[in-house]
Amino acid sequence: MSISALDLFKIGVGPSSSHTVGPMRAAHDYARRLETEGCLAAVRCVQVKLYGSLAATGIGHGTDRAVVVGLSGERPDRVDPDRIGAIVDDVRRSGTLQLGGRHAVAFDWERDLRLLPVSLPHHPNAMRLSAWSEDGVALAEDTYYSIGGGFVVNEAQARSGATGAAEMRVRYPFDSAAELLAICRRHSLRISEVMLANELAWRSEDETRSVLGQIWDAMRGCVARGITQEGMLPGGLNVRRRAAALHRRLQERERAGNLISQTFAALDWVNLYALAVNEENAGGGRVVTAPTNGAAGIIPAVLHYYMRFQPGSDERHVVDFLLAAAAVGTLLKKNASISGAEVGCQGEVGSACAMAAAGLTEVMGGTPEQVENAAEIGLEHNLGLTCDPVGGLVQVPCIERNAMASVKAINAAQLALRGDGAHAISLDQAIRTMRDTGRDMLDKYKETSRGGLAVSFIEC
Repeated sequence: MSISALDLFKIGVGPSSSHTVGPMRAAHDYARRLETEGCLAAVRCVQVKLYGSLAATGIGHGTDRAVVVGLSGERPDRVDPDRIGAIVDDVRRSGTLQLGGRHAVAFDWERDLRLLPVSLPHHPNAMRLSAWSEDGVALAEDTYYSIGGGFVVNEAQARSGATGAAEMRVRYPFDSAAELLAICRRHSLRISEVMLANELAWRSEDETRSVLGQIWDAMRGCVARGITQEGMLPGGLNVRRRAAALHRRLQERERAGNLISQTFAALDWVNLYALAVNEENAGGGRVVTAPTNGAAGIIPAVLHYYMRFQPGSDERHVVDFLLAAAAVGTLLKKNASISGAEVGCQGEVGSACAMAAAGLTEVMGGTPEQVENAAEIGLEHNLGLTCDPVGGLVQVPCIERNAMASVKAINAAQLALRGDGAHAISLDQAIRTMRDTGRDMLDKYKETSRGGLAVSFIEC
């Protein structure tokens, strides 16, 4: 399996990469398939069935809305987040969906979109789309699996073991951290340099740098918008946005010249960055999947921290940060999972924490061994983390959890940089442990909102 950095960092919309971005992509691709196969004009109605975790927490994560928007011809990386509500309201009001953005078909929200609390064999996040002719003939049907981080496979791909990433011949293939470190030693390369060389399989170096620059711009834009938005987040939990008020307090403190330790000052800003991103995500705004939406605030928060507080930081270092982070992300995707529905939040926040720790260590001048050590620390101390969102929403505990993991990633980098890269537990061992722990974890702790904090909140 070959995974590009741009498979892991995708511009999309909130609140979830697996429950929003993935389903929207699948629905968009399905509508395009109907057009390509020449049967779009014959379609009179479409039906959607959501299974497993998509059924359990899909409403809270906006899966129903995402599928309808995708069927309407929109893609998560291009849709205007402010238009989603209007598209959905129009379908609900008119009972008509513009399939592929060009062909009107009947769509009754209650009849044609069903939530089925059973899991299909290949992954907990499953959806089945079918199109019917006027005389009741099924024109096309397929099942899609949203396997985490916005990656999507259909039934045939799932049966063949496909991962949603294109198979490419890269210059320095690696399937483990041990192999990656061996490549670095053999060729005297940094981890970011190995990844940059591998990205040439998809695009030129200049294009890779340009697109990763666009990813960073989107991350900055998300923070910039997040620190201006106020009020309650949607969903009924009455969770108030905090980033804007925190930003004002930090600005006032700086203007007043109030003395506070540099450590506490930095932590305040790291918390702000993470909160801003994840509040935007929870509100359905534009975010970067990094590697998931539920964990989208960690890498931007740590990268903002580096750019603001580290002397000598430069825009040129952003690419190195993201490439090193992506190297760890590919290992997590290949050898475990980045899906909360599959392995719990250790696969989302834990993975993002490990990736951010690796990226920060890379741009701080760490050796490949220190980068691997930082990633291991970041992952190890998120092992066993459950995914138990209250009300099926990415608000409690998700928003604060991103802030906590951002700080943890910075400390992981600091610990690694104070050592020589030697440590008892390898990153490969930590990844295998995460995979096995997720396999053993009860389903009620894996993005179903049937256990943990999701239940405790209701009981209170």
